[in-house]
Amino acid sequence: MKTSFLDADIFIRYLTNDEPAKADRVERLLDQAAKGKERLMTTEMVLAEVVWVLESFYKLENRAIGPMVKAILATPGLEVINGALVEKAIEMYMQRNIDFIDGYIAAVMERHHVEEIFSYDKKHLARITAIQRKEP
Repeated sequence: MKTSFLDADIFIRYLTNDEPAKADRVERLLDQAAKGKERLMTTEMVLAEVVWVLESFYKLENRAIGPMVKAILATPGLEVINGALVEKAIEMYMQRNIDFIDGYIAAVMERHHVEEIFSYDKKHLARITAIQRKEP
């Protein structure tokens, strides 16, 4: 069975139901994957775009977006490349009220046992106690 890639707009249509006919078709596709009739994959960059669109265009807050991303990660028949990093990032995004990308950076740093980051971001990175921010 071949694998098909899912783009951000597929998730956006499904999560927002702003175009019900498209959302219904996505739901059927995900159902087929859950039944083992389709193999689907996406990547962390797609989910970063989903978070950004939900925040910027749909004006949703992290406490609404977090469970949506977690549901994507838990979708049977859908492989998310670097899904474990996305899961950790979304937890930080919700718990520490930081940008999703900052949470992802922190998750990558933790995975690779890196404790220092060069950054001018005083606001969000200061909320992650495992990271020491430095300025060049």
